Amino acid sequence: MTYKISNDRFCVNRKIAPNLTINQFFTLVKDLGLNKVEIRNDMKGGSVTDGLGGEEIRKLAVENALTIETINAVYPFNQLSDQVLEKTRSLLEDARETGAKALVLCPLNDGTVISSEQTVAALKTLAPLFDEYGIEGLVEPLGFPQSSLRSAALAQKLIKQAGVPFKIVLDTFHHHLYEGAEQDFARGIDVNNIGLVHLSGVTDARPVAVLTDEERIMLSADDRLQSKQQVQRLEEMGYTGVYAFEPFSSAMDAWSEADIAREIRTSIDYLNH
Repeated sequence: MTYKISNDRFCVNRKIAPNLTINQFFTLVKDLGLNKVEIRNDMKGGSVTDGLGGEEIRKLAVENALTIETINAVYPFNQLSDQVLEKTRSLLEDARETGAKALVLCPLNDGTVISSEQTVAALKTLAPLFDEYGIEGLVEPLGFPQSSLRSAALAQKLIKQAGVPFKIVLDTFHHHLYEGAEQDFARGIDVNNIGLVHLSGVTDARPVAVLTDEERIMLSADDRLQSKQQVQRLEEMGYTGVYAFEPFSSAMDAWSEADIAREIRTSIDYLNH
């Protein structure tokens, strides 16, 4: 059974448009008939707001009738240090100024083991900051072999243990990368605790363990991640939230605005037919 997902549930992550200004990006999303975006702190300019300031970004979003769903991301949220706390505060400030609803938290991804207790302690420390700024927190497990938090089900469990109001980002790429994801999913995912779903596609035929963000493109029938099937299952389970397109490949450096628009339209059509 195919589920038709309405346009107001689709979101576009700015990673798809590395060479567009934030204004051009907002206009493109609006012209596609979509009304949600994610902005980032890792674009080439190094600034969440392209140096325009939060108020200007808020104004541009309003002018284009867009909601800024998230800012991506605090890293590494579960290896707390003064630097990480300072970065979190700075991004929360950006979120409040731009009108972004949530801030994404990514775990350490360098092979260092971080215990569940450390992650719970980090969540407990960070939650009051999010509360102070009035911003939602979204924890995004990373499925890479070297990631310190690979499981979405474990992330939900640790959030519950910490007693904090955060939700998770379920990413179809990271779900595919983590070999225990399917068993975990069957046992421990509550769709009510999913705050956002990230979508991308991979057609690269190499072993899963060697895949990186570079292989992440948009959706097609050749998608090894089976993002469409993942979406259908979430819909069947009652997920009613937002799906954000988040491709990462450097191939997008060469995409024009027309290419980006075509790829988004094609992916939406693929999911809905």
